[in-house]
Amino acid sequence: MIIPPSRPTFRVLALAFLAAIGTPILASNSPPNIILIMADDVGYSDIGCYGGEIHTPNLDALAQGGLRFTQFYNTARCCPTRAALLTGLYSHQAGIGHMVDDWSTKVGDAYAGDLNKRCVTIAEAVKSAGYATYMTGKWHVTKQAKPKSESDKHNWPLQRGFDRFYGTIHGAGSFYDPNTLVRDNQFISPYADLEYQPKEFYYTDAINDHAAKFITEHHQQNNDRPFFLYMAHTSAHWPMHAKESDIAKVKGRYDAGYDTIRTARLEKMKQIGLIDPRWQISPQAGNWSNVKNKEWESRCMEVYAAMLDCMDQGIGRLVDTLKKNGQYENTLILFLQDNGGCAEAIGRNGPFIPRGESPTLPALPKDYLQPDMIPKQTRDGYPMRQGEGVMPGAADTYIAYGRSWANVSNTPFREYKHWQHEGGISTPLIAHWPKGIPAGRNGQLERQPGHLIDLMATCVDVSGAKYPTEYDGNLIQPMEGVSLSPAFAGSPIHRPNPLFWEHEGNRAVRMGEWKLVSKHPGDWELYNIEADRTEMNNLAIQYPQPLKEMSGRWDEWAKRVGVMPWPLDGGNKKNNKNSSQ
Repeated sequence: MIIPPSRPTFRVLALAFLAAIGTPILASNSPPNIILIMADDVGYSDIGCYGGEIHTPNLDALAQGGLRFTQFYNTARCCPTRAALLTGLYSHQAGIGHMVDDWSTKVGDAYAGDLNKRCVTIAEAVKSAGYATYMTGKWHVTKQAKPKSESDKHNWPLQRGFDRFYGTIHGAGSFYDPNTLVRDNQFISPYADLEYQPKEFYYTDAINDHAAKFITEHHQQNNDRPFFLYMAHTSAHWPMHAKESDIAKVKGRYDAGYDTIRTARLEKMKQIGLIDPRWQISPQAGNWSNVKNKEWESRCMEVYAAMLDCMDQGIGRLVDTLKKNGQYENTLILFLQDNGGCAEAIGRNGPFIPRGESPTLPALPKDYLQPDMIPKQTRDGYPMRQGEGVMPGAADTYIAYGRSWANVSNTPFREYKHWQHEGGISTPLIAHWPKGIPAGRNGQLERQPGHLIDLMATCVDVSGAKYPTEYDGNLIQPMEGVSLSPAFAGSPIHRPNPLFWEHEGNRAVRMGEWKLVSKHPGDWELYNIEADRTEMNNLAIQYPQPLKEMSGRWDEWAKRVGVMPWPLDGGNKKNNKNSSQ
């Protein structure tokens, strides 16, 4: 494929576009603040502005005042998505070809389970342009979540470019008592934290509140210095935990079942232009009429919706803080999700365990540091409960919402988190920047494909940073992505190479209108995404030439970035289980 000549900078393209449409050119030449917000285990159609019935007015307002990318992609799993997002490289190049487990001594550095030193994070890159850098939420790109020494923290946020951090190093846990909770570089207990004492601790609120705190303190201390904020939510990853006040707002909304909700989403998505009416819709997983405990099944989705509602409320508070501080107009806000809806059955199987009338275990001290992803008990002594029929939401429950609701979340696509079909890798991307996106583009859909690897290139572009060839004495790999900035102004982004994926042997490559995809250990499937993005009509037999070319390109890429055959380690069951933090 011919690589096009170097393109004009975003500022040149933007000014040309503004002049062409007669829009006044903004006088400010200041680089923008950048806020990158990511949700966890959320499907393509969940939020309101992408077709969902879930109450997300603040995200919807950002979409209405900015752009919605219709073909943006993640990598279908927590750790590799975060590695690609942070570094602008494919996750294997960053050292996280699988999760934060360690196979590097057996299969290569692409599976080290830690960010390597041959990459830089966005935080490290934008510091060259004078940015202050902050993070709240889920880190999940190091196997050193429980370090034995200070040197083991070499891949914690402060050691990878962030000035301040509040969040969790590990990937999943209770929203009421998260494990590996850290302020800056030290573990903290949420119940012995003198800096943050809400009436009720709930992790989603804590992530949002600290984000607002960081940018307010930044405004007070560094008024003219731009900032980069990475806010990585754990909502709506299992366990289904939500405040009763938020659950009450959606009580009964999902009593009609999977098909009714999915059909309503499909119609809304067609109306707003996200779905081509020609596409054949993928089948619904699960039959509501066969569900025995409908009250419990409805409650699972109610809690899921409440979790996203709460996240959106906090994003609204963050936007209000930006406006109050005078930071709103020149802040680029990007919102996306780390993978599609999650079909895992965590806590859904097994016998029903009722809650006792009173605690049966000793209460935990306030300074207790929660060590477990699944706590053994609540702070006040109630044992943890799992099993069909246990109503999720409270601190003593630990349950996922299940495959059938995940299929609804991923409307209209096939498959889920883990896999490289569209249901696993498709995410919304909202871009909002009053001073950088022309007003004439507000509310529009942007249909050019994009990928996580493009976020580094975008941040470097708009910030004026210099992406390094060497950092801290190490040679740095070139960025794999391209800046999305031209798309803000309605121009082509000129991607020179196809997009590639691999996770647990599941493979894909996207080149123009074609997508080649395989679900391990199956054969390649070929789809024309423009005509059939729901991947219902496999064209592999009819079109052998694109199959041959694209599979060859994938093989070349896989060799270049260090992909190894799945399963790793000769199929060792202990090491290859689908751990899904």
